[in-house]
Formats: sequence, C-alpha cells, structure tokens
Amino acid sequence: MRFRQVHLDFHTSEMIPHIGRKFSKPQFQEMLKRGHVDSITVFAKCHHGWAYFPSETNEIHPHLDFDLLGAQIEAAHEIGVKTPVYLSVGFDEKLARVHPEWLMRDENDQTNWVKGFMTPGYHQFCLNSPYLDLMIRQVEEVVRKYDADGIFLDIVGVRTCYCHTCVAMLRGEGKDPREKQHVVEQGERIYANYTQRIREAIHAIKPEMPIFHNAGHISQGRRDLAAMNTHLELESLPTGGWGYDHFPLSARYVQPLGMDFLGMTGKFHTFWGEFGGYKHPNALRYETALSLANGARCSIGDQLHPEGLMDPATYELIGKAYAEVERKEAWCADTTAIADIGLLSVESVGVDKMGGAMFTGNSDAGAVRMLLEGKFLFDVIDPDAEFNQYKVIILPDYVLISDRLRAKLEEFLRQGGKLLASGKSGLDAEEREFAIDFGVRRVGENPFKPDYFRPKFPLHSLGEASFVMYAAGQKIALDGGTELGRREDPYFNREVFTFSSHQHTPSSMNDGGPGMVEGASGIYIAWNVFEDYATKGSLFLKEIVLYALDRLLPDKTLTTSLPAQGVVTLQEQQVERRLVNHLLYAVPVKRGDGVEIIEDIVPLYNVDVKLRLPGRRVKGVYLAPQGTPLDYRPGTESIEYTLPELECHQMVVIDLQD
Repeated sequence: MRFRQVHLDFHTSEMIPHIGRKFSKPQFQEMLKRGHVDSITVFAKCHHGWAYFPSETNEIHPHLDFDLLGAQIEAAHEIGVKTPVYLSVGFDEKLARVHPEWLMRDENDQTNWVKGFMTPGYHQFCLNSPYLDLMIRQVEEVVRKYDADGIFLDIVGVRTCYCHTCVAMLRGEGKDPREKQHVVEQGERIYANYTQRIREAIHAIKPEMPIFHNAGHISQGRRDLAAMNTHLELESLPTGGWGYDHFPLSARYVQPLGMDFLGMTGKFHTFWGEFGGYKHPNALRYETALSLANGARCSIGDQLHPEGLMDPATYELIGKAYAEVERKEAWCADTTAIADIGLLSVESVGVDKMGGAMFTGNSDAGAVRMLLEGKFLFDVIDPDAEFNQYKVIILPDYVLISDRLRAKLEEFLRQGGKLLASGKSGLDAEEREFAIDFGVRRVGENPFKPDYFRPKFPLHSLGEASFVMYAAGQKIALDGGTELGRREDPYFNREVFTFSSHQHTPSSMNDGGPGMVEGASGIYIAWNVFEDYATKGSLFLKEIVLYALDRLLPDKTLTTSLPAQGVVTLQEQQVERRLVNHLLYAVPVKRGDGVEIIEDIVPLYNVDVKLRLPGRRVKGVYLAPQGTPLDYRPGTESIEYTLPELECHQMVVIDLQD
C-alpha cells in the first residue's frame, strides 16, 4: 500500500456531453507528479451506472468514445503510480430506472437514498436481488481486462431491506418480516454472501488482488466486517460531516487490528462532488499529518472534470501536503501505537441508539476529544481486545456489563489495571446494580436534569463551585468507596408550573449524595460526562475526567506542555528500534453553516515532552525528516526534551539501543 493516494471520483451524468474529450496522458501524468501522488483510484463504473471503458457486461457512457479507464491506468503505470479501480455497487442509477424491483425498500415500501423517482439523487440496490450476479460479472470483467492494483467497491454494508425478494425469503424460512431482528439477521447474511462471492470471484482471477468495501465508517466491534477486506480505507472528510474528531477515533480503533489502512479526506471545502471547492493547503497538510501520526497512510479525494482534464489548482494543493508526506514516509511505515488507556467504545458493545456525532455516538466522540486534549496515549477498543496491555480502561456512559465482559474486566483488575466508568457504565445488563466494585450501590435514575456537581478537589482552571451537569445520571450511595465529589439537587426541574430564570433552576446547595467515587476497581462518575462534553463542551467536565485519569494513571508514558488543541501520539518501529513521537497543532474554526476550517497554522515554541521508557535505553534523539539532533535530558527510566518549534507537524525520533 502506497502513502500518497488520490481517490478520483468520476460520477458523470449521461446529460453531460464530451466525456473525456480533453483527457491527455501528459497532462494527467504532470498533475500526478505535481501532486506527489503515488497511487490513484480510477473509475470503471460510477454511481450513474456508466462504464468508462468498452464493456461487455455494462454500457459505456454514451458520450465517451475511447477507453478512459485503460488510458488512465497506462498513463499512471508509465510513471510508477499504482491504480486501484473503483466500481459503484450500491448505486447504478441508469439500471434503477430499468429494474426498480431490485432496489432496497423500507417498511413503507420507499426507496433510499432518495424516496421515489421525482427527487434528484441515487437509489440503493438490494444485494439479495439478481443485481448481485450482474455486479459480480462487472467486477470480473475489470479484473480480467485491466492491470488494476486493487478493487474499491462503494456504497455497501449491512442493510435492512423490505423489498419483495427479502420479504419472500424470510417468509419462506418461516420468519416474520415484521420482526426487526429477523430483518437485521437477514441483512447480515446478505452482506456476508456478497463479500464472499466478490472475494472468490476476484481471487479466482488474481489471488493477491487487494479488495476494499466502503461503508463510510469502520464499525467498531465488528472485526468480522473489517476482515471481509484486505485492507481498510477510513473515509473521514472533516468538512463533509465527519468532523476533526472522527478520524482519530476511527484510527485508534483500526491500528491495533493489525491491518494496513489509510485515512481518506478530501480536497473539497465541503463534501464529495464539490466542483470548484478547495481547502486551504494548511488543512490538507494537517489532515495528512494526522493520518501519519495515527499509523495510517493517506488518501485525498478529488473529482475529475467530465471532459477528463485534471485540475491544476487541485494538484498544487495536494502537492503541498504530499511533498511533506513523501519526506516523512520512512518514519511512518510498519508502526504500532503505544497506549496507556483503552477506551471501550459504546459502539463496539452494540449500543447504537445514542445517535449524535456522525457515524458514532456522542459518548465515544466526547471521550476521544477529552483524551486528545488531555494528551493521553490511547486506543479505542472492543470487547475482543487484549485488555491487559493497558493500564486504564474507560467505560463511557452506556457500557453495561455482560457476563463475558465482566470476566475479562475482573482479570484485567487482578493484573493491576484500573477502570474509569460513567453514567450507566458498570451496571449489569438489566441495569439493576453494579457488576463492578466502584465502592457504590445504585439507588436509581437521577430524577433531576440538569443538576450539579461539587468536587472535593481543585479543578485546574476553575475555582470551587457547583458545576451544572446537563446529562442524565444515576443516583448512588457509598458502599465502601471514597467520595471525590457530591451531587447537589436543583430546587426543582424546569416544568410549566415550576421554573425559574432563563434556563434551569439553581442549586439548592443540599447534599444530594455522592457524584464521583473512587473504589477498589477505579473511579465512577455518576453522569454521562462524555456525552455531555460532546454536546456542551464545558471545561469542567474535561477537568473532572482528567483529574480521575491522573489519579488512576500516575505513571503515564507521555506528558507534554502542548496546548489542548494539539495532538500527540507515540508510534514504535520495532524493526528500526526506534520510537516516533508525533506532535501536531492546528486550530479548526467553524464558518458558514458549521463547516470546520483550518486556515492559519500558528507555530508553537519550546514544547516540553517527557517520556517514561522503563526497560529501554536511548541512543539518541533527532527531528525527522530534518535529521537535526535534539538535546535530551535522561532521567530514571525516562527522558525529557524540548521541541524548539512546532509548525503543524513534527516528528521526534528516539533511537533505542539494542
């Protein structure tokens, strides 16, 4: 897998003439060179359903009169650039109007992504229909005819479908399509059958061909779905709805799985298919650096003009980022992340009703944001992870404890690990009582929302106060634990006959029972603090959690003076016997209708870092890719150094003695 990929969309309506008329091999190659591109995903079939080569299983675009796919592959290979090939699976709009009976349907017999055929947009196919056989023939044709360097299949995933075929199949099996679980289980079988047949078809022709099925998000806790691919491509366009928190969350789950993966952003100001929209070069510099810092390679989305002309402004933009990536690759290949904390994600335990942040829940998003801002080294994990490699495991807000999970957590605790739990986390599956000993017992749901928390410890930035907690919580009583802060009830909830002031009722300053407790297994916070942070972002929420983590993790691997908006990771290259400390700094701001923008990158000076390295001996420290030696101060099983300047992204390399 290469480091510097472009995903070249080409979804082109039959209403547009002169397709590919201005394609030029020299111009195509010049743009790839200008962009420092070493791999480009090119199109065999688009969402409109058209082929971009003379096809025996499909129809070539009616206004294309030559083999555009073949010309692109030839041009790229001639200059050493790889060419994975894209085929749209879920969408084929020309075929949707010929075979609407093959489309997915919801309970009301409506199509998706758009309902019906009087709204512009695409309609998704059911892979339990004859369409699957046709799709496999189309994929086989591409694999046979072209020297592709991979196959990228789009708009797929586990679906729920109520089309006549799916309903008839369920009824034929003696199942009731009105039972949602039956429909969900069928969707799992349909997707597994699709991926198996695709793999068998491709690998029967070219056994080593890379395959990726794109669903827009890698589902945490679904290692089986990840394994249906040969590698992973993490679609995560910060300006397209994913935001700047999604990629770190996704990457910190994927890297420990041990699969090759890349981070896919876009050159667009907003979303896919935005012609004439451009990010600032600093945004792509930061986004590609964020991929490298999290063990990923890079992919940047573009869309080719219908006439086949590559956009010079786009490849100037991409080139500014990829020129830097090219210089850094040697320190970013074959890495494993060092992590003190495992964040057991809510998504991975099957809680999908929380909603909130795009592609993930607010609890996971809020926890990742706190860990990034607190400069902790962490992985996002699922119940199948090896817990004992971490010092602390976080159970955010909604992690109920099954018998299997309880056994794993108890073993983790016996090995000296600690837990941080919040909200309903730590309760048994029936939500009756705590399955983990946090030194508390559950009284019931907290009847007040919002209410208040008065900590018994000083917050880093704020004085002594009662802090408003907007999220739901649990009412608890001490049962052997140590209270770290108490709950205070408001005078009353805000209702039609009981309200005061503009928002909520102030604290009554009573003692409403413990709100944060330290017990034998770790620390429990009674509210959904991570969900609260994702939606409200209150500073004190983060400082409460960071205080708890500092208590549970007194010997963390890395500490730094990097400000809150900075990102820090520590990657290891075992073969080269070195650690690579990545430091990044940029400040996204929101403009327009909530679009997150990175424009100015302000340099930071004299950033301090301390690394605990028990059992390791340091041979030297230097900056990469510059090669400049960096002074460091050795300590007892630790080193300290000061980074003189950080402009967007800097790698500090720690060479280890054999």
